[in-house]
Amino acid sequence: MVEMQIAARGIKDERVLSAMRSVPRHIFVPEEARAAAYGDYPLPIGHGQTISQPYIVAMMTSLLEIRPQDRVLEIGAGSGYQAAILGRLAQEVISIERIPEVAHLAEKNLATAGIMGVRVIVGDGTLGYPDLAPYDAVLITAATPSVPSPLIDQLAEGGRLVAPVGSRDLQELVRLTRKGSELSREFFGGVVFVPLLGEHGWEH
Repeated sequence: MVEMQIAARGIKDERVLSAMRSVPRHIFVPEEARAAAYGDYPLPIGHGQTISQPYIVAMMTSLLEIRPQDRVLEIGAGSGYQAAILGRLAQEVISIERIPEVAHLAEKNLATAGIMGVRVIVGDGTLGYPDLAPYDAVLITAATPSVPSPLIDQLAEGGRLVAPVGSRDLQELVRLTRKGSELSREFFGGVVFVPLLGEHGWEH
């Protein structure tokens, strides 16, 4: 998977590739989908949620430029796979999940995979988690109409935020980087994610 679907498509960050190799993806997909666990496409995980395709996970992770000492905030835990990759790279990961059953699934999967340093919290991800702010990196793993202002406020100096921004049907991958009071904005092509629900996302 890593060599053919990720490295071959241009992901060069060796730390990201190593993290992807070290996390068994089949743990994070439902039993009935395990035969397809290493295919390069998203899979349903229940409750209307999906696990993203491996290439997109690698690309978004690479764009965050995570350092070993970083504290990372993830919005949308899903089955826990993206959080597991982040947990291999950062010192601390906080993952917010609005659906309690999905949050519990992520916790179970992360424990099964032996991933340390990841904390899953049930809540409205569009509000972030101010108790532990600021964050060196913020990753939104659902489609948002705009980047929620609380998440921008919780971004550290030099921090990077990656999110799929756009309509419910099609988004563009955006990276924001904080430099003092300024935010630089870069774009990395079209993607499709499930909608981000919450106070600063979609209503339903």
